[in-house]
Amino acid sequence: MKRPRNAAERRARLEEILRRLDGMYPEATCALRHSSPWELLVATILSAQCTDKRVNEVTPGLFAKYPTPRDFAAVRPEVLAGDIRSTGFFNNKAKSIVGAAKKVVGEFGGKVPRTMEEMLSIPGAARKTANVVLGTAYGIASGVVVDTHVSRIARRLDLTKNTDPVKIEQDLVKILPEERWIRFSHQIILHGRALCMARSPECAACGLNDLCYAGDKRR
Repeated sequence: MKRPRNAAERRARLEEILRRLDGMYPEATCALRHSSPWELLVATILSAQCTDKRVNEVTPGLFAKYPTPRDFAAVRPEVLAGDIRSTGFFNNKAKSIVGAAKKVVGEFGGKVPRTMEEMLSIPGAARKTANVVLGTAYGIASGVVVDTHVSRIARRLDLTKNTDPVKIEQDLVKILPEERWIRFSHQIILHGRALCMARSPECAACGLNDLCYAGDKRR
């Protein structure tokens, strides 16, 4: 497909991208297993520089040992670090999780809050984490989750020119319908794992191939 020449053609191309993503990943959702907003918050903090698969291996035992935010708030970070060692960066993650638990218990009555402003006051919860929790746990479209997959693929699809996650999110919320903010992230993350891998994208098998302008496309 030729590059769009005007706003109408850009809108049509974006609509086609979204239509195809719906066909490719109709059931896309968060891969982190959880049974509550708090568990999703902890899992998302653990997922930094770690695979969702590894996090999902750690969290069942973790949540059995510490069933509530109060349990996490009561544990010493150095003890929690031992429980999450396999997720990497365990000391910093443990401090963030204990700090998050104390904040949730002390200021929010043990419930993960429902606004971006409140979420950003929680240790370990930057915009990506806040968007994950608000979107997946509460269905609140507060923005677009920009992880490494979304950052990379949004640029490959020419939906942004930026590399900074905050600026990428700003670009995406301007062009995506609000009702697509949550689903789009889940679909692009799945796409990054299934076909559009960073080192060896499967371009020939990709349903978005003719809409993609990436310079390193594989034949």
